[in-house]
Order: sequence, then C-alpha cells, then structure tokens
Amino acid sequence: MSEPGATAQPGISPAVDRTAGTMFAALYGELTPHPWRAPKQDADALFHDRSLAMGWLDDRSTGQPGSAPGLWAVDDAGWHHPGGLDKGLVAWFQVEASAVAHNRPLPVRPFLGCARDTVGRAGTLRLSAVQVLLPVHGLDPSSRPPYAPVPAIRTTQWYADTDSHARTPVRVSVDGGRDRSVVAVAEQLVDQFTSCDQEVFADATRDVAGDVADSDAVPPPPFDDSLWNGPPGYAVALRGTLAEWSCDAVGWLAEVVADRAANVGVRSPLLLTVTRAGTK
Repeated sequence: MSEPGATAQPGISPAVDRTAGTMFAALYGELTPHPWRAPKQDADALFHDRSLAMGWLDDRSTGQPGSAPGLWAVDDAGWHHPGGLDKGLVAWFQVEASAVAHNRPLPVRPFLGCARDTVGRAGTLRLSAVQVLLPVHGLDPSSRPPYAPVPAIRTTQWYADTDSHARTPVRVSVDGGRDRSVVAVAEQLVDQFTSCDQEVFADATRDVAGDVADSDAVPPPPFDDSLWNGPPGYAVALRGTLAEWSCDAVGWLAEVVADRAANVGVRSPLLLTVTRAGTK
C-alpha cells in the first residue's frame, strides 16, 4: 500500500517471485457520490480492505502475523487520472497478480468485482467502459489440463439464467501496444467465442474498421507506457453482446481473451477495453 499522504501514481510493480504480473483496471462512466461520502476517502485503502475481506489479498510480503497467500498483492489505486486527463475515468486499481493455478483463469472477475465494490463505497456508478491490463506473459499454456485449456469457459453455466433483456451490445479492443502478435491471431480470438457452446459473449465478430488504437471509443490508458508494451498501437476490435453489462461479465470475457491469446502464442501484456455500445 502507499504511504499515508502520498499521491497515487500508477507505476511498475516491484519484482516479486511467483507472480503472474501486473494487472491494472480502470472504470469509466459517471459517479454520483453518496451524500455521506468522506471527501478524501483513500481508494487504495478501500480496495485493500475489500480484498482482505474477500480473502483475495496476498499480504505475505508484509511479514505481519496472519498474512496469507491470495490472488493478488495491492500496489496502488486512485480516483483520478494522474495526468489530469480523466476522459470519464472514475477510478483505477493496480495489483500484482499471484501465480495462476493450472486449472484456474487469471483472476480478472474477482479483481473487477473488488474494484466495483470499492467504487460502490464512494457512490453510484453508471459504468460506460472497463479497461484491463492483462499479464498474458504470466500464463503458461502448457500447464493447462486437457479438460480446461481455457478455464473460464467451464464457468459459462453461471450466466445461463441471466435475463435475456440484460444482454448488451459491446465493443471490445484488444491492444498489444508495440507488439503486433495480437493482430496476427485476431481470427483465432474470434473463433474462441464462436466455436464453443457459450452465450456469455455471443455474436462475436471482428470489426476491422475499429482496429485503430486511438479511436474515440478507446480511452488512453491511465498508466505509463513502461508498464507494458505501450503506447497503444496494434489492436484488434471485436463486437458482440454480453450476457449482462457488469464487471463480472467483462471479467469473464477478459479471462477468456487472456488464455486464448496465450494459447495461440501471444507472450506480452494486452490492454483490453470493453465499451458499452452507444457510449464513448
């Protein structure tokens, strides 16, 4: 966690053994503050407390009594873009993801759920876009069991009873920064959603016209390019409908993209941006 009074600044995580790499999430939209909200609530402290409450915090590095392994160690969080270019940014969160179990996905769903709950302590969020940095290089495709090459696919039944009226058209950008390997496997990414029995992200198609990193639909990431292969550059754009517009469903989509990308040879971080269609 950051020192008291320190200004929140996204940065490179310190080297830690047995980690998957840095995950970063940014939530965009409109936040209506709760009337009882303290004006200077610390996003970092709130996120830490929620991670701890859910049993997801890996705090072994603190050496404190009661520390335990978990899904991530908290690096930092904040309410505003450090450069002042909010572009609708409500909050951002940075963690060091622990090593991923062979039959489990990168923990994007709990990460985004924790981010959502943290923002919920501050106000009511009208979410328009979610941006996640995925440490694909921290995944080992060869360790995946034959029954779960993409572990998140096994969880699709959770969304089977979702209200059909909740289905939401979305735009998806998968950006490799200066690494063009994601563009080379674009069709294989689309095929993951069209070839398996799932309706979480349905009607997936590639939007070739949207393969532009500086599109108005894709906000610039609120972190330094040195955290990944930035700046944004080689991107693949998809369209489809999510079972619901939620951090949970976006997290599922991110988990599938991360594993599928690793399976087809991508070995660098990817920046995933999911935007509710009709918003910027």
